[in-house]
Amino acid sequence: MGTVFSFDVRGGEPAAVRTALEEAVAQLHRVDEVFSTYREDSQISRLARGELTVEECDPEVAEVLDLCAEAERVSDGWFSSTYEGRLDPTGIVKGWSTERVARRLAAAGATGVSVNGGGDVQLFGAPGTHRPWRVGVSDPLRPGSLAAVVSAAGVDELSVATSGTAERGAHIVDPRTGRSAVTDLVAVTVVGPHLTWVDAWATAAFAMGSREALTWLESLPDIEALLITAGDEVRCTGGLAQRLG
Repeated sequence: MGTVFSFDVRGGEPAAVRTALEEAVAQLHRVDEVFSTYREDSQISRLARGELTVEECDPEVAEVLDLCAEAERVSDGWFSSTYEGRLDPTGIVKGWSTERVARRLAAAGATGVSVNGGGDVQLFGAPGTHRPWRVGVSDPLRPGSLAAVVSAAGVDELSVATSGTAERGAHIVDPRTGRSAVTDLVAVTVVGPHLTWVDAWATAAFAMGSREALTWLESLPDIEALLITAGDEVRCTGGLAQRLG
């Protein structure tokens, strides 16, 4: 997927967890083979060219396309599964695949799971007794500094995803124009239970701009967010403070 994945897994029966970890890594490689838009022979590339039907692809392709359709509906079109008129569901694939392998590790008996897919994190359980997972959110205007620290205290699952221009430049597209999104934002961090959705909502919110994005994010159940503008203004959803620490 053109990025780095890292695993932090605590507890559980060692052999079972090790097997689940090997399966998780293999699963991520398989996702890349199926969904990569850079591979001419991937199923998603062949589907985009009309060489395959959805029914001829792996079942996961239909699952991801259904998730994309739901994300487009909930975001009123600010999330899109196309790029330059071509099928491109990668905006949801990374979050979906990261959450899926994290769940596999938790189901194998691990008591604490943290899977980081290119800076977007899915958490389950805890790293230790009375010690929750904590995720630092980079400050896009002050390299090397943190804008906030998100805590998973009191919940069994949590995810954190950030979209912005600090790391990869202007790579987020405004689906209504087909060009790079030009907004007052430099970063949007979204927090919620499921990385599949949190990752998609961060992308959609960035394309919207701070005012519309904050109103929309406030309307989503179990979602909190931190928005940072180019003018160094910080805007937060009402319940975010409960997740910081």
